Amino acid sequence: MTHWTYICRIEDIPRQGARRVARPLGLEVALFRTAEDRIYALLDWSPYRGGPLSQGLVFGAAVACPLHGWTIGLADGQAQAPDEGSTPCFRVRTDEDGAVHLDAQELAHHALEPRRERAGPALRATAAAALTAAGAGAPSLSA
Repeated sequence: MTHWTYICRIEDIPRQGARRVARPLGLEVALFRTAEDRIYALLDWSPYRGGPLSQGLVFGAAVACPLHGWTIGLADGQAQAPDEGSTPCFRVRTDEDGAVHLDAQELAHHALEPRRERAGPALRATAAAALTAAGAGAPSLSA
């Protein structure tokens, strides 16, 4: 039996836009609203470099990643050719009165692994520290 968590009302999501939903663990979930008022839910994470899809442009049943322009299908999270990759989808239910719900189990346990990349010197310093630790016999951070 699926337990649904009330999130918001359809009108709380901008038409052809998104609303982010925080979770206790993992990245946020992005709720997208199309021009036809269809609601989709994806992890707020682009399969290319982890950009925030919620800040992208919604057109038709797709969203364009704001960082690199990849087009991601809202129904399946798949990148459109020639790009490859996908972002996790979440089950969403919309009631006749306009209430939007997400699957409570998925919110708590689905797609907890993706992380946003850290850019610049912090990433290089972390990578260098991991290589130094691995060479010294310490556990590797890539496991």
